Amino acid sequence: MRTLRSASRETATKTSQFFDATNATNARRATRSSLARFAYNPSSIADADDSSSKAGLEDVTLGSDIEDAVTTKVSRKRKRTATSSQSSSSDPSRQAEGRRATTRTAPAMVKTEEDGEETQAQIETEPTSPDGSQNFEPASATKPRGRVRKPARKTVDPATGAVKVEPPTNWEEMYNLVKEMRISGPAANAAVDTMGCERLARADASPRDRRFQTLVALMLSSQTKDTVNAEAMARLHNELPPHKPGAPPGLNLENMLAVDPKLLNELIGKVGFHNLKTKYLKQTAEILRDKFGGDIPPTVETLCSLPGVGPKMAHLCMSATYGWNKVEGIGVDVHVHRITNLWGWNETKTPEDTRKALESWLPRDKWKEINWLLVGFGQTVCGPVKGSRRCGECELGLRGLCKSAERGKVNEGRKRREMEGKVKDEKEVRMEVDKKEEDVEVKEEVTEEVVKKNGAKGRTRSPRRIKTEGE
Repeated sequence: MRTLRSASRETATKTSQFFDATNATNARRATRSSLARFAYNPSSIADADDSSSKAGLEDVTLGSDIEDAVTTKVSRKRKRTATSSQSSSSDPSRQAEGRRATTRTAPAMVKTEEDGEETQAQIETEPTSPDGSQNFEPASATKPRGRVRKPARKTVDPATGAVKVEPPTNWEEMYNLVKEMRISGPAANAAVDTMGCERLARADASPRDRRFQTLVALMLSSQTKDTVNAEAMARLHNELPPHKPGAPPGLNLENMLAVDPKLLNELIGKVGFHNLKTKYLKQTAEILRDKFGGDIPPTVETLCSLPGVGPKMAHLCMSATYGWNKVEGIGVDVHVHRITNLWGWNETKTPEDTRKALESWLPRDKWKEINWLLVGFGQTVCGPVKGSRRCGECELGLRGLCKSAERGKVNEGRKRREMEGKVKDEKEVRMEVDKKEEDVEVKEEVTEEVVKKNGAKGRTRSPRRIKTEGE
């Protein structure tokens, strides 16, 4: 008897300890339906050894309690939202994270009890802010999407089957911004504006000589800076000897044919590849005399037949004001080829491929201007070396239109522009205040003068008014 009593006491003690631990760790609510299988049934006790497996009571013996039959695992205690909100509210640095954490993106699970059984249902919840207000947009919803840049691409019309080349994204905005920078911005006053090949011919020469001078300037400009090329052209204009006594000196076809190659090489000695160019100039002069009547060829194809003349020189010579002044294509040099690829307008490997790509979509009225535009832009802002680029002063980089802009320089340029804008606003406010103060002073002076004049008039005319009133 004592053994049975002590065993029952131990069982009761363990039972109470188990319930205390279960209540502390598992917050699951026990319902009548969940406890129904533990109801007292004498018949089930008699054959407990045979049917215990079917009832799920393998380890239950006579005298044990129901908790010995509970096989559900105890889940870990979840963190309560109140605790997390208190900790986040105490730390200001975690408030932003708390706001993002309170936004619910997945449907919530809610337990309901119907007909004595527990079920789970999904309810759709809208994102809420930490203060519980609705119509709260999470950070991902308000984040702006980046610009999608697409190069020039071919598209096929499904109705007609015609192939059309779509221009690059935002090309017109970029073109206009670069034009503004070339006229009055950081890309103004480039070397090409005053020393470009088109401007090196003498205005007082004959049209035939001007065309020849433009062709010579283009041939010398290859792999040469505009400043060096302008200096070489100035020496040819001033120091090239006349072909016969009494003839004018300077750069023309007859003097080029008669000049000694050694002297010619000396005159153009500062340009790149001057030895090869000396040979090309002498050969070209002979071809022009023998095949083209002393003038330069009138087409791109015939110009390209001259030694040392490629498609770029041919198109520039055709479109030049002192050339034939006919636009038949785009003159693409290293600046045009490099910058358009940096912008993502095209993905080409050679200047000739770039010319064909640009001519496929660029409006024809911009074929002549784009060379002047991008050559000067490349000389002043968008240099060939990455470290020399002025991305912090370029409108394309500051507005996020150039995919190759250096981000560090762009960020510095934006900060500098913000500071300049603030200083400018302060100056404008001060000027407005000063102007208002000046206006007030002027009004006060005018008022004082008017009062003085009216007072003087009143003193002189007062007797007359009194006399009139007496009458």
